Amino acid sequence: METGRLGKTYPDREVIVREGEVGDCMFVIQAGHVEVTRRVDDREIRIAVLEAGDVFGEMALFGQETRSATVRALGEARVLSIDKREFLRGVHKDPSLAFRILQRMSQRIRDLDAEVARLKARD
Repeated sequence: METGRLGKTYPDREVIVREGEVGDCMFVIQAGHVEVTRRVDDREIRIAVLEAGDVFGEMALFGQETRSATVRALGEARVLSIDKREFLRGVHKDPSLAFRILQRMSQRIRDLDAEVARLKARD
Protein backbone atom coordinates (compact mmCIF):
# COMPACT_ATOMS: atom_id res chain seq x y z
CA MET A 1 0.00 0.00 0.00
CA GLU A 2 1.50 3.32 -1.07
CA THR A 3 0.89 6.40 1.07
CA GLY A 4 0.08 9.48 -0.99
CA ARG A 5 -0.13 13.10 0.03
CA LEU A 6 -3.92 13.00 -0.01
CA GLY A 7 -4.59 9.44 0.97
CA LYS A 8 -3.43 5.92 0.31
CA THR A 9 -3.30 4.15 -3.00
CA TYR A 10 -4.49 0.55 -2.91
CA PRO A 11 -3.66 -1.90 -5.70
CA ASP A 12 -6.35 -4.02 -7.35
CA ARG A 13 -8.14 -6.40 -4.94
CA GLU A 14 -6.38 -5.11 -1.79
CA VAL A 15 -8.67 -5.05 1.24
CA ILE A 16 -9.21 -1.58 2.70
CA VAL A 17 -11.49 -2.66 5.56
CA ARG A 18 -12.57 -6.13 6.57
CA GLU A 19 -15.99 -7.22 7.79
CA GLY A 20 -15.88 -7.88 11.53
CA GLU A 21 -12.97 -5.53 12.30
CA VAL A 22 -13.51 -2.66 14.71
CA GLY A 23 -13.55 0.61 12.81
CA ASP A 24 -12.58 4.07 13.97
CA CYS A 25 -12.62 6.08 10.74
CA MET A 26 -14.54 6.68 7.54
CA PHE A 27 -13.16 6.81 4.01
CA VAL A 28 -13.56 9.04 0.97
CA ILE A 29 -12.73 7.59 -2.44
CA GLN A 30 -10.53 10.10 -4.24
CA ALA A 31 -9.88 8.08 -7.40
CA GLY A 32 -10.84 4.69 -8.73
CA HIS A 33 -13.47 2.20 -7.60
CA VAL A 34 -14.02 -0.12 -4.63
CA GLU A 35 -16.37 -3.01 -4.08
CA VAL A 36 -18.35 -3.62 -0.91
CA THR A 37 -19.01 -7.26 0.00
CA ARG A 38 -20.55 -9.25 2.86
CA ARG A 39 -20.26 -12.87 3.87
CA VAL A 40 -23.60 -14.70 3.79
CA ASP A 41 -23.72 -18.45 4.44
CA ASP A 42 -20.04 -18.94 3.53
CA ARG A 43 -20.46 -16.95 0.30
CA GLU A 44 -19.20 -13.47 -0.48
CA ILE A 45 -21.98 -11.27 -1.88
CA ARG A 46 -21.23 -7.98 -3.66
CA ILE A 47 -23.39 -5.25 -2.17
CA ALA A 48 -22.13 -2.25 -4.11
CA VAL A 49 -19.45 -0.71 -6.26
CA LEU A 50 -18.44 2.80 -5.16
CA GLU A 51 -16.50 5.43 -7.10
CA ALA A 52 -14.63 8.70 -6.63
CA GLY A 53 -16.55 11.03 -4.34
CA ASP A 54 -18.35 8.24 -2.50
CA VAL A 55 -17.80 7.59 1.20
CA PHE A 56 -17.85 4.38 3.21
CA GLY A 57 -17.27 3.33 6.79
CA GLU A 58 -19.01 6.42 8.14
CA MET A 59 -20.99 4.37 10.68
CA ALA A 60 -17.70 3.83 12.56
CA LEU A 61 -17.72 7.51 13.51
CA PHE A 62 -21.01 7.13 15.36
CA GLY A 63 -20.49 3.90 17.29
CA GLN A 64 -17.98 1.28 18.32
CA GLU A 65 -19.49 -1.46 16.18
CA THR A 66 -17.52 -3.79 13.96
CA ARG A 67 -17.37 -3.22 10.21
CA SER A 68 -20.48 -4.58 8.53
CA ALA A 69 -18.76 -5.31 5.21
CA THR A 70 -15.43 -5.81 3.48
CA VAL A 71 -14.28 -3.12 1.07
CA ARG A 72 -11.52 -3.75 -1.48
CA ALA A 73 -10.04 -1.86 -4.39
CA LEU A 74 -11.29 -2.62 -7.91
CA GLY A 75 -8.28 -1.67 -9.92
CA GLU A 76 -6.06 0.93 -8.33
CA ALA A 77 -7.94 3.20 -5.90
CA ARG A 78 -6.83 6.21 -3.87
CA VAL A 79 -8.71 6.53 -0.58
CA LEU A 80 -8.55 9.13 2.17
CA SER A 81 -9.28 8.06 5.76
CA ILE A 82 -10.91 10.48 8.20
CA ASP A 83 -11.02 9.74 11.92
CA LYS A 84 -13.67 11.03 14.33
CA ARG A 85 -11.57 13.99 15.47
CA GLU A 86 -10.90 15.13 11.88
CA PHE A 87 -14.57 14.67 11.01
CA LEU A 88 -15.75 16.75 13.97
CA ARG A 89 -13.19 19.44 13.17
CA GLY A 90 -14.47 19.50 9.59
CA VAL A 91 -18.11 19.70 10.73
CA HIS A 92 -17.22 22.57 13.06
CA LYS A 93 -15.68 24.47 10.12
CA ASP A 94 -18.42 23.50 7.67
CA PRO A 95 -21.67 22.17 9.22
CA SER A 96 -22.95 21.23 5.76
CA LEU A 97 -20.42 18.37 5.82
CA ALA A 98 -22.54 16.55 8.42
CA PHE A 99 -25.65 17.20 6.33
CA ARG A 100 -24.00 15.71 3.21
CA ILE A 101 -22.97 12.58 5.14
CA LEU A 102 -26.53 12.23 6.48
CA GLN A 103 -27.90 12.63 2.95
CA ARG A 104 -25.70 9.76 1.74
CA MET A 105 -26.66 7.57 4.68
CA SER A 106 -30.33 8.36 4.09
CA GLN A 107 -30.03 7.38 0.43
CA ARG A 108 -28.41 4.09 1.38
CA ILE A 109 -31.27 3.35 3.79
CA ARG A 110 -33.79 4.13 1.03
CA ASP A 111 -31.93 1.83 -1.35
CA LEU A 112 -31.87 -0.94 1.26
CA ASP A 113 -35.59 -0.49 1.98
CA ALA A 114 -36.34 -0.81 -1.73
CA GLU A 115 -34.21 -3.95 -1.98
CA VAL A 116 -35.91 -5.52 1.06
CA ALA A 117 -39.32 -4.75 -0.42
CA ARG A 118 -38.27 -6.24 -3.77
CA LEU A 119 -37.01 -9.41 -2.08
CA LYS A 120 -40.15 -9.75 0.05
CA ALA A 121 -42.34 -9.34 -3.04
CA ARG A 122 -40.61 -12.40 -4.53
CA ASP A 123 -41.73 -14.62 -1.63
